[in-house]
Amino acid sequence: MARTKVIFVSGGVISGIGKGIATSSIALLLKSRGYSVTIMKADPYLNIDAGTLNPIEHGEVFVLDDGMECDQDLGNYERYLEQSLNKTNYMTTGQVFKSIIDRERALGYEGKTVEFFQHPPEEIIQRIETCAKTNNAEIVLFEVGGTVGEYQNLLFLEANRLMKLHNPRDILHVHLTYLPIPSALGEMKSKPAQMSIHQLAQAGILPDFVLARAQVAVDERRKEKIAIACGLQPEDIISAPDVESIYQVPLNFENQKFSDKVLKKLFAKPRKSDLADWKVMVNDTLTAPGTAKIAMVGKYFSTGDFTLSDAYLSVIESIRHAASRHGIKPKLTWIDSAKIEEEGVKMLAGYDGIVVPGGYGSRAVEGIVQAIKFARENKIPYFGLCYGMQQAAIEFARNVLGYRDANTTEIDPKTKHPVIDVMKGQKDLVKYHNLGGTQRLGAWEWKGKPGTKFAKAYGRTSGSERHRHRYEFNNKYKEEFEKSGMIIAATTKDGALVEAVELKDHPFFIGTQYHPELKSRPMHPHPLYMAFMEAVVKTR
Repeated sequence: MARTKVIFVSGGVISGIGKGIATSSIALLLKSRGYSVTIMKADPYLNIDAGTLNPIEHGEVFVLDDGMECDQDLGNYERYLEQSLNKTNYMTTGQVFKSIIDRERALGYEGKTVEFFQHPPEEIIQRIETCAKTNNAEIVLFEVGGTVGEYQNLLFLEANRLMKLHNPRDILHVHLTYLPIPSALGEMKSKPAQMSIHQLAQAGILPDFVLARAQVAVDERRKEKIAIACGLQPEDIISAPDVESIYQVPLNFENQKFSDKVLKKLFAKPRKSDLADWKVMVNDTLTAPGTAKIAMVGKYFSTGDFTLSDAYLSVIESIRHAASRHGIKPKLTWIDSAKIEEEGVKMLAGYDGIVVPGGYGSRAVEGIVQAIKFARENKIPYFGLCYGMQQAAIEFARNVLGYRDANTTEIDPKTKHPVIDVMKGQKDLVKYHNLGGTQRLGAWEWKGKPGTKFAKAYGRTSGSERHRHRYEFNNKYKEEFEKSGMIIAATTKDGALVEAVELKDHPFFIGTQYHPELKSRPMHPHPLYMAFMEAVVKTR
């Protein structure tokens, strides 16, 4: 069997310039050439996983089928590759150190000194090999989180250097860097990009390709400057300008024959190239003739004077996936529920659909409840995701069943009507703050009620979806809810837990305890998002 090829991807100058999208795009191109491909993300922080990180600071926590809570880039990987990944596709420095320390405590190093720059890179290399084997991959892309020059990335770059040293024909390095255009100058500057390449060289690595990110396409003069700076040919500098849709990025790369160049440097034979369906999807996204206004009501949008949509990245992409299939370009507006509490629901007038995504805690929750009541009473298509389902149940209990103090015990442990309550097995975990990696996580099978909008959307009455939560619908209220018009549309396979609720006599009012956005793909939009957007189109 041929050795697995590995492509390391690093970033420079600034963060947030699309390293995850670039990595996903390269993977898609290689998969389109007939190779089996997988992607790993290496985050340099000491957390074991992303589950305890603040979504405003770090972005969305993406959950895999096996329950791994990871960086949002894993979502990009799955969306581009149309593949479900697993825990071997995600690594943190914390995981690496924990494995080494656990092994040392068990005398796994047989009394030898555990060295900082020897054993962690060895552990990283071993994890790359495990990922390749687990995913049966001929090519592994390895995204190094953060930017070069940061101390915490050195161990991953050292693993790259060692692998290149021992298998030079099987290892590539792609460096994504940024060329700014200062407004006072009006000219694209390549010096920051050159400096980031020099920083990479200090770790013993010269890139095989440079992806030159900028507002516009990088011209030949700048390509030549960068090529001289890192000892490359100008044709190995790939222009990566801003685009309208992130799904255009692989097509832009391929227009520059990037996959041919990569395969040549990997000493891999070119195979077929098939991007036809992807091109159709991108064209549909860019040329959708209609528009629809969607209000995203939540609590994790604001950070200082800025709005951070990364907290709900998968939700945004899922709406876009479904909207383009209905000939729609969605106009998403972020509405902080705290503002609804201050100014009332009048700000929701004129929207064609309302989405309440996941969340935690009591801050600004009454604004969410008000938004849900507005959607219910005014027949506006509503989609509640996890926390959005729970708050829909609370709103229904208060304003339809008449239980004015109905609540979740997460917010009011003493409520007389705990419509949403902590799972029995979670009570001690909460009490003793054993919170990391202990929620209901990953894929769970569901069964749906025939004849509901929910079941019609899926076209079936069973399936599997991904979860990330600790509180559940209280089964004591099932019968009352259904008598008054809120249907239990789906439960877990054994019937023990409520997975989805649906309002009768409404164009679309569905809440799911799980996160359907985690399984939506641009080529295959999630059926519930498709049904939501269909209702939006019909009722707008």
